[in-house]
Amino acid sequence: MSDVDRAADAIRAGKLVVYPTETVYGLAADATDSAAVERVFSAKQRAPDKPVSVAVPSVTALVDLLPLTDRERRFAGEFLPGPVTVVVDRGDLPATLTGGGGRVGVRVPEHPLARDLLDRVAPITATSANVSGRESARTVADLDAEIREAASVVLDGGKTPGGEPSTVVDVGRETVHRAGPLVDDIEAWLASQ
Repeated sequence: MSDVDRAADAIRAGKLVVYPTETVYGLAADATDSAAVERVFSAKQRAPDKPVSVAVPSVTALVDLLPLTDRERRFAGEFLPGPVTVVVDRGDLPATLTGGGGRVGVRVPEHPLARDLLDRVAPITATSANVSGRESARTVADLDAEIREAASVVLDGGKTPGGEPSTVVDVGRETVHRAGPLVDDIEAWLASQ
């Protein structure tokens, strides 16, 4: 059994997995399982009112999972996959992800190992694999001890290509919540659409 298969099985069993993205390492759990999502918050020592994002394997999977507006679909088609988190209506995903809020951030990672994992199991949480307030990990060696201990499987994809977290944008509200990669292109798109 491959490491990716072991990781997918662990996620299906409600366990946590560390995986690489094109930005930093992420911490995965089954995003549809409230108890698994709570384990993410616990491992990160994150306040439950601070939302975590989810990842899906493709824009098609995103459209199938959540109720996107036409504008959000166009945005996703333009900027995903890539280092962008788009905030949309959370649909039927658990409120645990969002601290009870009605919107959730969604990513479609570009990293091949992340995509390989997502082809096997999705949606998964897409939050950085670090204790809240600490530096994000770009290598497995950079992982906080607490995260290593909490994860059942750590997928080592080497050093991540970019160290900057994804740009977080709420297309419906025309708001960039966190500036990161592609922010100038995103702001230009928001202004022109």
